[in-house]
Amino acid sequence: MSSCRRPEHTAPPEVFYNDEEAKKYSQNSRIIEIQTQMSERAVELLSLPEGQPCYLLDVGCGSGLSGDYLSEEGHYWVGIDISTSMLDVALDREVEGDLLVGDMGQRMPFRPGTFDGCISISALQWLCNADKRTHSPPKRLYTFFSTLYSSLSRGSRAVFQLYPENSEQLELITTQAMRAGFSGGMVVDYPNSSKAKKFFLCLFAGVSGVLPKVRKEILYWLLYCAKYNVKFLGLPFRVWEPKLQTEQCQTKCRFKNMKGKSAKKGKDWIMEKKERRRRQGRNVRPDTKYTARQRRPHF
Repeated sequence: MSSCRRPEHTAPPEVFYNDEEAKKYSQNSRIIEIQTQMSERAVELLSLPEGQPCYLLDVGCGSGLSGDYLSEEGHYWVGIDISTSMLDVALDREVEGDLLVGDMGQRMPFRPGTFDGCISISALQWLCNADKRTHSPPKRLYTFFSTLYSSLSRGSRAVFQLYPENSEQLELITTQAMRAGFSGGMVVDYPNSSKAKKFFLCLFAGVSGVLPKVRKEILYWLLYCAKYNVKFLGLPFRVWEPKLQTEQCQTKCRFKNMKGKSAKKGKDWIMEKKERRRRQGRNVRPDTKYTARQRRPHF
């Protein structure tokens, strides 16, 4: 983070991180230490195969501080950022990753299945601001998440360290991620500390196992919040479980066994749609004996 508490309220990222700010950011020893620690935690949550180099995407790579850790771990990476000043500093530092100028709110310009995983440090919350009249935060978030989903190989993960401003912002981000096809949940490190507390949004692209392992004392607190549906430090907490492969296979089998009926008019399709909307947090009418019942035509 910069010395400014909320830099995204000051100016757009390509304006705020000018030549002067980019140099200050990249030469601050405290920022370098924090960026390295958060990058280490993000890679830990990715749960990458041990001893195997992976091809990773760093969204909002800035001057390449997080990329330096990826290189130290033996991974190959591509960094994308909207600030040319920050990327110039990365070039001067001779980082090992490939760099690309781009606005993550427009789209991720990569082929499907390109990356084995994605990390992002202190960048995602910038998409929640409308810096131009044409900017719509929900649309920009959905565009980003949907094209990122396509860029990731199935079964891979994306981990975002972010600074949510309030519960509405956190709900906006997670809702658009779910709409794009991701599943997963939020991991909060050091929840009882106002300074050390860190939020990590862990997303699954396609079929995956269970949520990443978290530190024991954090896990107990998060399970308590989820069980009793309490607000965690002013933020409503919810865990989004990834779909299991068996559930997806059962759904496909049900549709195949409908014997000529239109899938979009059958009871199985309607029940599946209602359940999907419930997972997205939408208001859905409760199921009754009349749900999906065929009605007689009116003449």
